[in-house]
Amino acid sequence: MRFFAAILLLAAFSSYAQNRIEIDKVWSGHQVGFSLLSDGDYQYVAYYNSERRMTVGQRKLNENKFNITILPKSPETILGWDSHNYVTIGIDSDGYIHLSGNMHAVPLIYFKGDKPRDISSLKRVSTMTGKEELRCTYPQFMTTKDGNLLFTYRDGGSGNGNQIYNLYNSKSKKWTRLLDTPLTDGQGQMNAYISLPKLGSDGYYHTSWVWRDTPDCSTNHDLSYMKSPDLINWYTAKNEALTLPITANEKRVIADPTQPKGGLINGGFRFCLDKDKKPTFVFHKYDSSGNIQLYCSRFENNTWNTKQLTNWDYRWEFSGNGSINSELKIKKLELINQKNFEVSFWHIKYGNGKIVVDNSLTVTDEIYSETKPESGVFNKLISQKANDMGHSTDGHSYELQWESLGKNRDKESALPTPPPSTLFLIKH
Repeated sequence: MRFFAAILLLAAFSSYAQNRIEIDKVWSGHQVGFSLLSDGDYQYVAYYNSERRMTVGQRKLNENKFNITILPKSPETILGWDSHNYVTIGIDSDGYIHLSGNMHAVPLIYFKGDKPRDISSLKRVSTMTGKEELRCTYPQFMTTKDGNLLFTYRDGGSGNGNQIYNLYNSKSKKWTRLLDTPLTDGQGQMNAYISLPKLGSDGYYHTSWVWRDTPDCSTNHDLSYMKSPDLINWYTAKNEALTLPITANEKRVIADPTQPKGGLINGGFRFCLDKDKKPTFVFHKYDSSGNIQLYCSRFENNTWNTKQLTNWDYRWEFSGNGSINSELKIKKLELINQKNFEVSFWHIKYGNGKIVVDNSLTVTDEIYSETKPESGVFNKLISQKANDMGHSTDGHSYELQWESLGKNRDKESALPTPPPSTLFLIKH
């Protein structure tokens, strides 16, 4: 019996080993985002290595090792303590690699490959369009349904910023503005923390955001939504045409009118379409007793219908400037069949959990696991993940995994610096 148990254990370990690739040793002194992009038969990773150097890796799907390129050493390619300064990558239609990151209200940091699918040819490019590139944050690449590469970022600062979109021309190899105006404009009084537009099953791009009045994270308000067939012409959930830029004065886009200090935070919401392609959100805010709760809001019968999903006895009191550690993470909202949504989350008091919500937005099932922090194998370290931003050709899904200390409001940690973590590619 013990022999067969040992055989099963060995088989399980062998399968686990075959489904992960060790990429490199990486910085673990604080939380900062890495990126994974599958594109055809290739995979690319962007991260900060054990010496805080901006690094890029590349492999073919049939290879079990990444080729690594460390970008030239400079202030722009060395990570400090700011958790905003993740690094991200994009691929244009000709296979050229684009990279941006390490930015929090600083001049644009952008690299482009000189040769297709050649990470060793990445070189610094000082500008894209030369306009509004002095205070950049939150860089993101995306590929449109027409195969064009877009780049978006925030111009300005927290509480005072605009969302910019650039379009890459693969023939001229130049960037131009996608829009003649910012997508959102805080008018010098606030800024929108906006999601990357996501192409839905209805053929529309969907985006959502919260407004923030100041750098204080408690001043987020007004969960908002709009959609577009082409990323140029935008509409409300009622299909009313919108005029750009969108400002806080445009009330027709508001999905939930949560007020400042109401428990709403950037990153604290998830979106999907229901079986009838109606826009649906899960987000958190405070209830009438001041406790943090999950809510679901769906656009139906020409209005937004919001219902409370949880009844937790816990208040997450967040405020102040800089990157903070979350006490409630909404991981995913997805339609699991024609009748039900599933919400997965982590709560500092209640642990990992899943809630099943039916088509009437009524909770039909709740599943909670052991209540404990999402910690790694070392004391104080947190398990980190990065989902694949692209699609592979082998039918598998992939993610990055590593460990680090948490966020520390973008300041140097008082804790001893842990040894470098191992960055793994995990195949599912």
